[in-house]
Amino acid sequence: MHDHQAILTVLADYFNGLYTGDTELLRSVFDPDAALFAEIGGQSYHKRLDDYLEGVSQRESPEELGEPYQMKLLSLDVTHNIASARVHVPARGFNFYNYLTLLRRDGVWVIVNKTFADVPVRADRPESRA
Repeated sequence: MHDHQAILTVLADYFNGLYTGDTELLRSVFDPDAALFAEIGGQSYHKRLDDYLEGVSQRESPEELGEPYQMKLLSLDVTHNIASARVHVPARGFNFYNYLTLLRRDGVWVIVNKTFADVPVRADRPESRA
């Protein structure tokens, strides 16, 4: 499979996992040692994958909330066995901008780092956290 297509498949699974709250699908696209960094509500945090997935499992998914599926790839750069993707994830009243670093390990593309920030969709909506 061509690199770009393989990465797009990983990103589609990532989007679907986020949208439906499917933590096993999300786990399948991340390296087990992946690190996640964020600025949420002006506060920085760092989580390991298991902690992040635990949070995902304990909240209502965008699908459960009846939100439209609007996640999309904004940019993708690939150099040999590394890639960087910038994606837009509108969910739960926020626009999340994710910067994903991917690595091809043993022929399989996985997300090794996720850095993201939230931007409220509407200032009048109470803030919720990812």
